[in-house]
Amino acid sequence: MPVKPEIKICGLTKTDEAVECAMAGADAIGFVFYPPSPRNITPQKAREISMALPDNVSRVGVFVNSGFSDIMRIADYCMLNSVQLHGQESPGSVKSLKDSGLSVIKTLFIHKMPFTMAAQSYNAASAFLVECGKGRLPGGNSLVWNWKDVLQFGLNYPLILAGGLRPETIFQAVSDACPAAVDVSSGVESHPGHKSIDKVKAFVRAISTLPVERKLRKIFSS
Repeated sequence: MPVKPEIKICGLTKTDEAVECAMAGADAIGFVFYPPSPRNITPQKAREISMALPDNVSRVGVFVNSGFSDIMRIADYCMLNSVQLHGQESPGSVKSLKDSGLSVIKTLFIHKMPFTMAAQSYNAASAFLVECGKGRLPGGNSLVWNWKDVLQFGLNYPLILAGGLRPETIFQAVSDACPAAVDVSSGVESHPGHKSIDKVKAFVRAISTLPVERKLRKIFSS
């Protein structure tokens, strides 16, 4: 049955936009530390944004095949609550970061490795972000996919849904997959790396119209 999921707005690069997203209802703000991405951010800028956010909003750093020491350094400097591993990181890497005190979100994919059936191997993860895994860059690449494919997955694991989420699709996506949280980036942008606050508000408003609400384990801790 549909739930009212937590909301992560990812790929923020500007302080004022991040604060506005938080005020609009985001539970978490995501920073992308991946140079090929048009949403890549420097640790210095991410720290500036983190310091401006309300205390009740989680700060999540997104990394793609980064080393343990780099992740730990950036997480500490940028005051991150969670790290999201969006590449082909090993289960051992997830465990090492978790053992060091970080909340770890591991991304799994429908169409490439690591697939969703690998979730048990990543049992140290705090939650799993799942998307289709098609496209040029890591990330949802704005592609709508069959969200029902992860309905059963979300009954067994803490699920963050991503990929193809926009104000006009989010109601259907949540109804299909019943995730504990959703992750949106390009679907609420005016152009890459710059959020449209009108789209963010429309996205949050669409989620608020879901007819059923039930308590789930909290994904994002601030």
